[in-house]
Amino acid sequence: MAEITAAAVKELREKSGAGMMDCKTALTENDGDMEGAIDWLRKKGLSAAEKKAGRAAAEGLVGMAVDGTTGALAEVNSETDFVARNEIFQGFVTKVTALALVHGNDEAALKAAVIDGGKSVDETVVELVGTIGENIGFRRATSLSVGAGVVSGYVHNQVAPGLGKIGVLVALESTGDAAKLDELGRQLAMHVAAAQPQFLDIASVDASALDREREVLAEQARASGKPEEIVEKMVEGRLRKFYEEVVLNEQTFVIDGETKVSKVVEAAAKEIGAPVALAGFVRFTLGEGIERREDDFADEVAKLAN
Repeated sequence: MAEITAAAVKELREKSGAGMMDCKTALTENDGDMEGAIDWLRKKGLSAAEKKAGRAAAEGLVGMAVDGTTGALAEVNSETDFVARNEIFQGFVTKVTALALVHGNDEAALKAAVIDGGKSVDETVVELVGTIGENIGFRRATSLSVGAGVVSGYVHNQVAPGLGKIGVLVALESTGDAAKLDELGRQLAMHVAAAQPQFLDIASVDASALDREREVLAEQARASGKPEEIVEKMVEGRLRKFYEEVVLNEQTFVIDGETKVSKVVEAAAKEIGAPVALAGFVRFTLGEGIERREDDFADEVAKLAN
């Protein structure tokens, strides 16, 4: 039996919104497994809210660069938001993002790439730490490309051209009007920034995520006392709702608030002058998956008083 610590109970409470005792019971019932405990709370109807584990807690910037059929995103972290407003730091993020257009998903190649005066990205980071006086780290980068069409982008909370807190790329395959295609892509990128889809289409939904959701929905339905054949229908109905929440093609377009994204793309093809395929997307949120250290304020005051 795993030891259930107060820190684990606190973490589960923050993620689920459930009561402290319910969180402790959930962890005990699942031998300390956090994901299992979250599912247990959901099945029991005790989860008041599902907070994502990857909370944006690091500072810095997300950079975006687009060149026709290729686009790239990069994230560079700093200790404070003050540094993110530093022109030297912003210039570094812009240069790293430009390199990501070439090296994209090859992190090792990107870190070794020459950026300034013959120095690599890694060497430049070390130099910046000494210059700016704050810990800085290149975290990740990715690229997206199509053969024919465009890669369009959108940066939310932009502090300088191509730099902000959220970066999104959307890839559209088409031989139609490039300008109109790019405008559609930018609108879709804005949608992705706001709606936070996890998958492109139903076929790309992770099998384990789907099985997990199906199990949770089944337990919730059985709790209502309905017969098994009704439970199955209830689960399928709720899965459709699940798809509408996490699948880009199934989401309601945030710009008009009523049309499914797949239908928006289909309708736009007529104006663009050729079939359009939504080929992919990627979304970077600054600091997602990094937890900021949370000090106990009362304890800190007590230490200062002593």
